[in-house]
Amino acid sequence: MGHHIGGRHYAVQGSRTQPVFNPATGEQTGLLSLASKADVDHAVAAAAHASEAWAETTPLRRARILNRFLRIIEERTSELAAVISAEHGKVHADAVGEIQRGMEVVEFATGAPHLLKGEVTENVGSRVDSHSLRQPLGIVAGITPFNFPAMVPMWMFPVALACGNCFILKPSERDPSASLLIADWLKEAGLPDGVFNVVQGDKEAVDALLHHPHISAVSFVGSTPIAKYIYETAAKHGKRCQALGGAKNHMIVLPDADLDQAVDALMGAAYGSAGERCMAISVAIPVGEGTANELIARLTPKVRSLKIGPGTDPEAEMGPLVTQQHLMKVTEYIDAGVSEGAKLIVDGRNFKMQGYEKGYFIGGSLFDHVKPQMKIYKEEIFGPVLSVVRAKDYGEAATLINAHEFGNGTAIFTRDGDIAREFAHQIKVGMVGINVPIPVPMAFHSFGGWKASLFGDHHMHGPEGVRFYTRLKTITSRWPTGTRAGADFIMPTMK
Repeated sequence: MGHHIGGRHYAVQGSRTQPVFNPATGEQTGLLSLASKADVDHAVAAAAHASEAWAETTPLRRARILNRFLRIIEERTSELAAVISAEHGKVHADAVGEIQRGMEVVEFATGAPHLLKGEVTENVGSRVDSHSLRQPLGIVAGITPFNFPAMVPMWMFPVALACGNCFILKPSERDPSASLLIADWLKEAGLPDGVFNVVQGDKEAVDALLHHPHISAVSFVGSTPIAKYIYETAAKHGKRCQALGGAKNHMIVLPDADLDQAVDALMGAAYGSAGERCMAISVAIPVGEGTANELIARLTPKVRSLKIGPGTDPEAEMGPLVTQQHLMKVTEYIDAGVSEGAKLIVDGRNFKMQGYEKGYFIGGSLFDHVKPQMKIYKEEIFGPVLSVVRAKDYGEAATLINAHEFGNGTAIFTRDGDIAREFAHQIKVGMVGINVPIPVPMAFHSFGGWKASLFGDHHMHGPEGVRFYTRLKTITSRWPTGTRAGADFIMPTMK
């Protein structure tokens, strides 16, 4: 497996390589060529060759190509989902859901003719008019994570392309095949060669993108330390950057909440996709001892009975983790929680999948009596581990959330509209759910967190995405009328 540059598949013989594995079986399924600086230069050159013509292509024609791409994905969703499951490990239904959320951004981007309309003011001065335009940046890049190999790229490139930019995607080297399939389908939809390119790789490729003088903007989703590095490096080299980092998403459960609804919400939000989501709920905060005891009582049997299996199993609710290394990392977090004194109610460390003993499977884990100073509370685990932190009242629960370094997503379950409104208004988090456990905005709104969960001024997709991938130009014009007033040497004013 290699790159997709200038409309064709491209791999350098004898270049650096990395194996690709099936997480369910632990078996190697491919060998990936890792891009060098020269490969990135090749991709930028292909984009530069296509850039001027694509920028001059009318927004309506760009939208029609994206519409054809959308139809292709709709018809071949199962094919793309199977590729995702084979390399990421998530169950088929979850992979289909990921693709559908990505498709919503493509649908949004097809509205480019409307989104790119500027503003006009007539007679800002005597016979002087002003109007504004949004024009493409040129060549932009996206660096995306393993956990959503289709959705996160589709949060970026459809809006970038609709705005008239050429795009270079650097996907995760852990599950690279989805990006190549997307590139093929974009070409089939009529996208000109060089407008969308894929370079596979590691830090060498990332740094080549960040340092390249012809790349104007970089979008990133991943962990907070890397997001900070991406943002600082991109800014140092004069690039726009939106870098979305890690999360520790809390869900408050008030005594008046529908507990059955809250438990079902926690199960899906904490253990779906094996917890490998930046919007996963990893901390539950029941308010009051009675609420906490009842929540634990209802959660425990459900966590123990999670249906775990390979992505090909239609009955499976949770698949394996993405790599052996990540499995070890999640296991070490559970060890740390036990050693620090949290009460491990359900232990997923010893789970073995019959027939898939070499796969990267782990069971769901549930901790109670977790304290804010514990490692499993402070850090993002990115696995199927739910921590319960008990609070005596709503104020204590909200203070916990506001004090945490991450501010990506949060939720509250309650029937009290007054408290829900106060929570939505006062909580220092970018995306808020009220009786909604994973408040990922629809494509026509924008996605992004606060605090250490986002570096940069713009959130992703929606109206913010259009602003990020375009630059504003304002034109002030006056046409000769045959009357001369002489030179004016002061700051122009519109009298």
